Amino acid sequence: MMKFFTRYFLIALVFIACGFKATAQTQRDSVIQLYGVVMSADSLRGLPGASITVVGKGRGTISNEQGVFSIAVLKGDKIEFSYIGFKDQRETIPADLNENQYSIIQLMVTDTAYLPAFIMKPRPTKEQFERDFVNANIPADAYEIARQNTEQAKLRVYMESMPADGKEAVSMALAKQASRTYYSGQQQPIQLLNPFAWNEFIKAWKRGDYKKKK
Repeated sequence: MMKFFTRYFLIALVFIACGFKATAQTQRDSVIQLYGVVMSADSLRGLPGASITVVGKGRGTISNEQGVFSIAVLKGDKIEFSYIGFKDQRETIPADLNENQYSIIQLMVTDTAYLPAFIMKPRPTKEQFERDFVNANIPADAYEIARQNTEQAKLRVYMESMPADGKEAVSMALAKQASRTYYSGQQQPIQLLNPFAWNEFIKAWKRGDYKKKK
């Protein structure tokens, strides 16, 4: 009984292996090389960067500068061609091909977008245009907000309230280290007698840097 089951199991394995081999051979026979060129239908010029995708397979390629492309597909696959400004096109690879190559010239039709009509009417007179232009009430927009944010008073407040970034912190630490190294073994000068420091102090006093912030 055991020999019978062993023989049956071996025969089943042989049939399964043969089936896998036949399936793999069928798949290899179904693979073809698709190549061609994508062109515009009106001017017959090659479209560079056109997208060529196999529908439902998640595979694809793009055309080169002359619109030429090449991709491996299966018989019966649906190929979608797309390009900005043109209508998408779909082509189906024949399932009864006898060769392993297939060429195609895909013509793309311009996708025209029609905008609603817009009529421009001039002002009756030059004087009326100048009057309306001067008296126009323009609200505070992004340009006005940007102009207000670039005022010197606001810039000083932003500079004092914002913490130093990484670059500024590293620069300050390196400057202090360089100062300590420069005056190593001697007394550092007293800034109270430095005329340049007094000049900067007077300028800051006039700007109001030492006023109490509300």
